[in-house]
Amino acid sequence: MKRRDFLRNTALASGALLVPTFLKPLEALAKSELTGYKNLVIIQLSGGNDGLNTIIPYGNDIYYQKRNTIAVNKTDIIKLNDMQGLNPSLSALKEIYDQGLMSIINSVGYPNPDRSHFRSMDIWQTGSESDQFLTTGWIGRYLDSNCQSCKNPYTAIEVDDTLSLAMKGAKMKGIAVQDPNKLYQTTREPFFKDLVHDHGDANLNEDNLGYLYKTMIETYSSADYIQNTSKTYSVTAEYPATPLGNQLKTVSKFINSGLQTRVYYVSLSGFDTHVGQQNQQGRVLKIYGDAVAAFVKDLRQTGKLDDTLVMTFSEFGRRVEQNASNGTDHGTANNILIYGGKLKKAGFYNESPDMTQLDNGDLKYQIDFRDVYATLLDKWLDINNSQVLTKNFRGLSFV
Repeated sequence: MKRRDFLRNTALASGALLVPTFLKPLEALAKSELTGYKNLVIIQLSGGNDGLNTIIPYGNDIYYQKRNTIAVNKTDIIKLNDMQGLNPSLSALKEIYDQGLMSIINSVGYPNPDRSHFRSMDIWQTGSESDQFLTTGWIGRYLDSNCQSCKNPYTAIEVDDTLSLAMKGAKMKGIAVQDPNKLYQTTREPFFKDLVHDHGDANLNEDNLGYLYKTMIETYSSADYIQNTSKTYSVTAEYPATPLGNQLKTVSKFINSGLQTRVYYVSLSGFDTHVGQQNQQGRVLKIYGDAVAAFVKDLRQTGKLDDTLVMTFSEFGRRVEQNASNGTDHGTANNILIYGGKLKKAGFYNESPDMTQLDNGDLKYQIDFRDVYATLLDKWLDINNSQVLTKNFRGLSFV
């Protein structure tokens, strides 16, 4: 097959076969027009993290009545106040909490909750109502909005090799970049370089072939920018040798090297704890806590924490009462954890979950998760939340 025919067929069949479509936006990062803005880092805990065994309401006897074998012993809990404390696997976060760099928002959810992993994650990632089906994510719509920092494409990076729905807008999308050096090396492969430089026979106005060549040219130059910018800074702080630790270390490298990005997105899986919850959740909570503590300490040391806000969420919590397999089944309301150097309300943002008034065995939500999003949009990303969410939300006062 001739090179031209190969490219035409590739473009028609799947543009991502040769050049993933998420690579094209990298060129925008080379324009250096996004400077001096605050960073938002989103951490997704996939699988439905059990919030009651994360931020533990040890002062409530109902917690121990409903969880006679999986409740964490009072003597092991890292107590934060007279009612609630940290899971012992999150011991690394105690110092962060004590320094006023952490805010805990309890009982976060939405009306008519869905217990499906896929559907509930879609709701959280799109910011939709439970009966509303959107094809764009809330960060993607932020990129689509007319905010001043969104004049140029793609100001959001997911440190992964795939892009979440949250990052996809109608006109613009975030980008997935796991390893800038690997991206650079890929674009320097002889076949890739030849296709970029030897395009004299291509009509760049031709929809498929021209678009593909243009994408490759932009990717080639942008990979050079990403590589050369990020390599100007070496992370000296110690991070745990885990996937999440590596992701947050990469985010630190991007932030401290001056990469022009506003939103970073990372994720950690393993929270679907139907069976033998204590060991499984304890393992992933330790991965989470150790990585986040390293990240927060790192940014504080480099002077970037005041301009960084970290939000952790999961698609739902778990049921209040344990199941017969020493685990918990899909529930509803959950906690959200916020970290930053400029929190207006550190510690506990609101009261512990009410376990006396349940909805069919589940916690009732007290705070709509979109009020958390509205706060991030209005007060951190400088855009009216009504331009991004399905309606205007009042927001909260944690920042």
